[in-house]
Amino acid sequence: MSGSTHEITRLLQEWSDGSNDAFDRLIPLVYDDLSRIARRQLQGERAGHTLCTQALVHESYLNLIGKPGDSWRNRSQFFAVASKAMRRILIDEARRRRAARRGGDARRVTWTDRDGAEERDLDELLAIDDTLTKLAERSPRMARVVECRVFGGMTVQETAEALETSPRTVDREWTRAKTYIYRELQDERATPDEQ
Repeated sequence: MSGSTHEITRLLQEWSDGSNDAFDRLIPLVYDDLSRIARRQLQGERAGHTLCTQALVHESYLNLIGKPGDSWRNRSQFFAVASKAMRRILIDEARRRRAARRGGDARRVTWTDRDGAEERDLDELLAIDDTLTKLAERSPRMARVVECRVFGGMTVQETAEALETSPRTVDREWTRAKTYIYRELQDERATPDEQ
């Protein structure tokens, strides 16, 4: 991730302390990283998706600017929150499109680590979001690990920093989360008519 870690952390702390222009000085330092996260989140979306990388970054910017009272600890935590904001934007957009869609057959739901991301459809995206919501009820930290690793494209070390835990804990939670999500999506696939 680009930008000086020290400078980004300093600007995040100034922003937390109420500095009106700290966020404006922060954005140019993190814009490339936010764009990378947005591209990752848009990877596999259908052609003609209504949001492009730049639009997703700007939408998340609008969500983040409304959080000046938050206590920002470091750049990893900032990117984790930005990644989650982007995910929420895409899920809201998928729900809007799904509501507008008439009819349609049930779609097969699969899980991949996104390293070899396959094209996803609306139902799959929403099924994954529902599964993450269930996971968050069971284990908020496991859900946050998934958000950082899958949607934020963070390394194990960056995820550990964002969640203020050890890389070993992240590895353990990542393995458990993948197993949980795989099982949930398998159950969903087995019973698509019960939803």
